Amino acid sequence: MMFAGIILIAINLRAAITSVGPLIGIIRDDTGISNTLAGMLTTLPLLAFALLSPMAPAMAKKWGLENTLLLSMVVLTFGIGIRSVSSPYTLLIGTAFLGMAIAVGNVLLPSLVKRDFPRHIGLMTGTYSASMNLLAAIASGISIPLATQAGLGWQGSLLIWGSLSVLALIVWIIQRRSSGKTAEVRSTSTKQQSVLRSPLAWYITLFMGLQSFTFYVNVSWLPEILRSQGMDYSAAGWMLSILQFVSLPFSFIIPVLAGRNPNQRMLVTISALCMLTGYAGLFSGMTSLNLLWVMLVGISGGANFSLSLMFFTLRTKTAQEAAALSGMAQSLGYLLAAVGPMLIGFLHDATGGWKVPLAVLSAVVVVLFIFGFGAAKPGYLSVPNETKPEA
Repeated sequence: MMFAGIILIAINLRAAITSVGPLIGIIRDDTGISNTLAGMLTTLPLLAFALLSPMAPAMAKKWGLENTLLLSMVVLTFGIGIRSVSSPYTLLIGTAFLGMAIAVGNVLLPSLVKRDFPRHIGLMTGTYSASMNLLAAIASGISIPLATQAGLGWQGSLLIWGSLSVLALIVWIIQRRSSGKTAEVRSTSTKQQSVLRSPLAWYITLFMGLQSFTFYVNVSWLPEILRSQGMDYSAAGWMLSILQFVSLPFSFIIPVLAGRNPNQRMLVTISALCMLTGYAGLFSGMTSLNLLWVMLVGISGGANFSLSLMFFTLRTKTAQEAAALSGMAQSLGYLLAAVGPMLIGFLHDATGGWKVPLAVLSAVVVVLFIFGFGAAKPGYLSVPNETKPEA
């Protein structure tokens, strides 16, 4: 039952967000909101992630992991419902609520896996990250058909993802009653302060942040980059789906491989080379190979995301430490992610093309590799006045 509960929470952590992007134009035209407000529908969740992530371990300390995750599913269901009402105000309010709910799940799932599946961390992380990415890809792919061909409108197309949160809520209520657990993440404030003083924690945090930066830039701007190279809207949209689908097997395989070896530097290196090659290919203008470039970026994106989740558990000794590190990394990481699409959009407006933005993305990958290489070194968090086991 715990396995099912983890997977059901995982599939709720992206679908409610990725389902919005394809519908933004329809929502804007129907509600009359500005492009700025329309952009907030994707930016607000990231800001909620950044603001609430540090609080999630404290919530788990007070109420227990299971109760906190159960509450997050209640808030997520409420947020999805409110967002589906045809009003600019409810759109933003609902989006803020669902962003806060997802932030809690993002932070606490790695801690729960470390606590309940200590011998199968790689397999569990791979399974839930692949499930998360699969539903994210499906949601972005079927949002328009649900709204138009199925006749649900944008409201129904967004509301339908509430069925997944309701299902997760039911399973977690059953799980909570059957287990009776009230496990806490103890000494959270101390752990949070400790990880802030750990150099390794900063490597992991910046790796997490920069991989999120590239992901949200890809989701926001890849179709436009391809459009500028002569691809039509439909084909560019399919390329975005391919980017997400090709990441799925790697988001499952990479954690399994990472869990079998204390040193993940080779995985980080290969992943960085894939993404760097993909961006360089898009920069080169060799449009006949665009499918290859997009696939390389997608492969690396899946690998980087799952590696960042693995570092939360591989570089900590307890569920408490994992929650504190996850809260720190995801809070600061999603601030970087929120900056990404705006920065790349600004560079495009300032230069009138995509060469400079792609060059900047390539530079970001180099920095991502540097911090990932540091995070992949065998060992555990080391903080002042605390003794940590050696790897």
